[in-house]
Amino acid sequence: MIYTRPLARLIEQLQRLPGIGPKSAQRLAFHLLKRPKQEVHQLAQALIEATEKIGFCSTCFNLAAEDPCDICSNRERESETLCVVAEPRDLVAIERTREFKGYYHVLGGLISPMDGIGPDELRIKDLVIRVGHGDVQEVILAINPSVEGETTTLYIGKLLKPFTRVTRIAFGLPVGGDLEYADEMTLARALEGRREV
Repeated sequence: MIYTRPLARLIEQLQRLPGIGPKSAQRLAFHLLKRPKQEVHQLAQALIEATEKIGFCSTCFNLAAEDPCDICSNRERESETLCVVAEPRDLVAIERTREFKGYYHVLGGLISPMDGIGPDELRIKDLVIRVGHGDVQEVILAINPSVEGETTTLYIGKLLKPFTRVTRIAFGLPVGGDLEYADEMTLARALEGRREV
């Protein structure tokens, strides 16, 4: 055994975090051990508090400390527009733009038969019920253009078309990107998502 047992356990637990391999876990562990104990205790307390106090909003399924969440309880938002995202971090990305003024629905993932995730494992039924009973005039699908994302988008689109207008966000070239370095799919999406100047 190279490390003392508590250090080995800390490294092992840090390695469970997404994107953290053995070397990164080791660096983080040594960094934490150099910090003042009070600072480490504050980090530990923040982790415990977050896991105990944060749950899911019963309306949109975003992470929230209150139910309904701040977005769902905000009556100034546009109730006729609903943006569907795969994960809470996608909702945060859209909110950062300050462009979308409607409400959200978080699926909790994407359809992925290879991983054993079908429509029943996601919050798609809740979405259909919400759209069917509400005054939603447009559902915007803000889902990544991966294979799983395309599958999920097509599935939801077919389900919701009888109830409301279904659109998806445009994909294409990033600001400052060069055409010569873009792949064919990105260029095709950019052409599809074009609009009047």
